[in-house]
Amino acid sequence: MMNRLEGRKAGTIDGYTYSPSNIASGIVWRAETFDNYITNPLRAIPGTKMAFIGISNAKERGDLWAYLKQFNADGSKK
Repeated sequence: MMNRLEGRKAGTIDGYTYSPSNIASGIVWRAETFDNYITNPLRAIPGTKMAFIGISNAKERGDLWAYLKQFNADGSKK
């Protein structure tokens, strides 16, 4: 479900019921927006369904982004 994250607008995967705040966030997933979000999801999008405290370590956030952006929409590696 997280395939082809880079450049996609938040709250747009068919078949998943996003929170209204996620849909209305206007976020487009890029390195900067992902880093801000994954640091503290509840602060980045108040009202999100993402019940996750976040990742405080900047290197871990960068590593996660690098992992996620390597996939095409179909799940294959770029």
